[in-house]
Amino acid sequence: MGRTPRTAWPDVVIPLRSRARDDGEVQLIRSPHAARPPLGAVLVGLVVGGFLLAGGLFLAWVAFATPVLTGLTSTSPRPNPAQLALGAAIWGFTLVAPASFAIVGALRLGRVARAVTAKPTDRAMTRVASAVGNEYTAASDVRLPDGRVIRDLVLGPFGLAVIHELPHPRATRHSGLSWEVRRGDGRWVHFENPLDRAARDAERVRRWAAATDRDYVVKVFAAVVTSDPTVVRTAICAVVTPAQIPAWLASLPAARALTSDRRAELIGQIQAIV
Repeated sequence: MGRTPRTAWPDVVIPLRSRARDDGEVQLIRSPHAARPPLGAVLVGLVVGGFLLAGGLFLAWVAFATPVLTGLTSTSPRPNPAQLALGAAIWGFTLVAPASFAIVGALRLGRVARAVTAKPTDRAMTRVASAVGNEYTAASDVRLPDGRVIRDLVLGPFGLAVIHELPHPRATRHSGLSWEVRRGDGRWVHFENPLDRAARDAERVRRWAAATDRDYVVKVFAAVVTSDPTVVRTAICAVVTPAQIPAWLASLPAARALTSDRRAELIGQIQAIV
């Protein structure tokens, strides 16, 4: 038997066999309490709103369906100034108080209903989840032992990253180190410098990670997400747009000490405080 003839390959670059995709979406850890308001606040709102609404209806019934109002007002054909003032005050209270109580109570109940039924807004990490591989784990509303709540915390091959998303550029304004945010009623109020806040949150996460006795150091990075081109990064806090989040995470240097077992340990500790 002779040698098997060698297959003649064309004079082109042979492409490598494509790997099966194992980079699914980023793993998301959501707080079970983030999607709904606290139960205590809901109960207080229902009690206060119901009391005000019932009080307004009761005052209206007392004023217009009972003889109490006529008994308090003077029936004299020629009342003196004091009686006129008292009658005006009684009529004013009768006309204003029931409606005010009922309106305020109805608004309070409506606010509670909106808070309970409102859908949580999509965050930047949720919107780019399809572009981030499953080697990353994102946790929302992480409550540190000192009480600080980290809105978005990402665990990856590099370590941990604190991501702070700014409101829409039209809802914020800044001049130097002074920041303001526009509230729902249109008023502008003071707003903590988001770059400094993200950096301080990263330092808090670094202290939390260092509190556990480990033989390795967990690196922590910080970034502010905004589409405002006037926001400039600092030495300790990056500034990225929502679309740049995957590229920024991929650009962070990988930590060789952060093995898969150690990352699983960190995920368990994050889940314990979410």
